[in-house]
Amino acid sequence: MTDKNALIQPDRGQKAVAIHLLAKDSFESFVKGLSAPQRAALAAQKFVGDTGSHAIVPDGDGWFVVAGVADPDALSTWCLAKLADVLPAGTYRRAPGKLGGELGKAALGWIAGQYGFDRYRSEPSDEGPRILLTTEVKAIDAVIAEGEAIELVRDLVNTPAEDMGPGQLESEAESLAKAFRAEVKITRGEMLEREYPMVHAVGRAAGRAHAPRLIELEWGDSKHPRIAVVGKGVCFDSGGLDIKPGAGMLLMKKDMGGAAHALALARLIMGAKLPVRLHLVIPAVENAISGNSFRPGDVLRSRAGITVEIGNTDAEGRLILADALTRAGEKEPELVIDFATLTGAARVAVGPDLPALFTREDKTAQDILDAGLAVEDPCWRLPLYEGYREYLKSDIADINNAGSSGFAGASTAALFMDRFVPKGVDWAHFDTFAWRPAAKPGRPKGGDALGLRAAWLMLQRRYTGDHG
Repeated sequence: MTDKNALIQPDRGQKAVAIHLLAKDSFESFVKGLSAPQRAALAAQKFVGDTGSHAIVPDGDGWFVVAGVADPDALSTWCLAKLADVLPAGTYRRAPGKLGGELGKAALGWIAGQYGFDRYRSEPSDEGPRILLTTEVKAIDAVIAEGEAIELVRDLVNTPAEDMGPGQLESEAESLAKAFRAEVKITRGEMLEREYPMVHAVGRAAGRAHAPRLIELEWGDSKHPRIAVVGKGVCFDSGGLDIKPGAGMLLMKKDMGGAAHALALARLIMGAKLPVRLHLVIPAVENAISGNSFRPGDVLRSRAGITVEIGNTDAEGRLILADALTRAGEKEPELVIDFATLTGAARVAVGPDLPALFTREDKTAQDILDAGLAVEDPCWRLPLYEGYREYLKSDIADINNAGSSGFAGASTAALFMDRFVPKGVDWAHFDTFAWRPAAKPGRPKGGDALGLRAAWLMLQRRYTGDHG
């Protein structure tokens, strides 16, 4: 993991290259103060102040950067991300001006823009870091923490399934526990089969090296409000006996993206010492194919005692989450948040950039939506519509894991999970993609955190009263 402390540092007057930020309508006034050679340099690079563009300008024995942004007085999260990726290694500061060295939300984009996943490259990049100085010293720790959380999600999701199985998710939880003095409990083997029968059923076909387990982490003062964070940990999803086609299976190393988000959110909660009693729950499995795979038509008994007819073995995520949500509910939390790469239907509905959000409480939904907009991590609410529960009816069991209709796939999956969350508990479900199919500044192609920062800001506002 990149040392984020090297990327954003306090401005103490160190030698640094200046970055001048300007909107397009201020370009002409800016260039009037430049020398003829400097204006020629801008012309040669075809820089006219367009948002997202930049140029390097000679300045005596050195040089400075000029970059176009939409609003220099209110920087967006991603407006400096491209600069962080393309500028030469070195130290930079925002040029003196109305806002001095203030960076605001753009500091996170600067960190995220330098992410790279080179674990499997024989010749990793040897480029040095681009360091950005800031006068907002008190904000540095928080932005570094968010940058590390985003990188954690990206690293876990980008790692191939052979190296990111249930055991590796367990190791990640143990590392967090060690760092923040939390307690970890792992349930596996015969006890898993007895206590979490659907987690076991989904994961039992995997080889010994990827055996299923339920991972729990507890942290915080018991006097504080209890919350649960649950993450889907399907480390690879073949589809089971209802096997996916090759194209559908290609990205299934990312099917543990919910667990990655849950681990990252837990890290933020513990790192900030949020006044809550945290219960992290991750059911970790590989949905493999072998002679003992669970089958279409089987009836599984859940931890809650609810029987589930298997309409499709590729609807396995909701099965393991059902047992995990049941476990979370047993601790009587006041809030449950889960993350899952759950349905293709959500992607059809809202695309890859927007996590589909389901909540029982309108206020919770609005709090998350507002937080997402505030940090440029937008979500979109979809309905937990009671009328669609009939799609989950079974002729022989309490419920079917696959909807009988081709409609409302994301909602029916959420309604299935709703059955296993205790009544009266405030619950938010993120059906997230955890993947960028195309690169954007600060957001490379590959694994990514989508919905994480929205959830984090909502929690900060709820439990500390900080509405910043």
